[in-house]
Amino acid sequence: MAHSELLLLKPVDNLGSEGDQVTVRVGYARNYLLPRGIAVPLTRANRKQMEALRARAEKRKQDELAVAQALAEKIGKLSIAFAVQTGPGGKMFGSVTAQDLINRIGEEGIAIDKKQVNLYTPVKSLGKHTTKIKLHPEVTVEFEFEVVSENPIEEDAEAAEEATGAKS
Repeated sequence: MAHSELLLLKPVDNLGSEGDQVTVRVGYARNYLLPRGIAVPLTRANRKQMEALRARAEKRKQDELAVAQALAEKIGKLSIAFAVQTGPGGKMFGSVTAQDLINRIGEEGIAIDKKQVNLYTPVKSLGKHTTKIKLHPEVTVEFEFEVVSENPIEEDAEAAEEATGAKS
């Protein structure tokens, strides 16, 4: 297959960041990267541009890292509790999902994306829970939140009879 050497002007997922010299298939270069201005053909003149692009990419990465670390500090200081309705015996109605978590953190003035929250299954039990929030490839914060009952927990009548009957 024919390949083409290109210089990336913008970061591309799973390919490289700006200033990187990459080898891709000709069709991908011709139909996607070149028309969108994401890359340019690798020539002698463009090689000189590569150093300037790398310096710009390095500065951008450092800025993103600093912003992510500041955001991690803010998120680490947050204390969030979800009040949910419960039935007899403290059984939850519904669950707390990653989107609920994102919305609540957003109310505190911190915007994060659903892809950044590692809450793979919805929370369906009361108590303290922990999830990881990945803000940057180098910055991940452990976030603790609590799920509490909105109404007082009433013990199930059958469970109460079993407990008293088991003691006798």
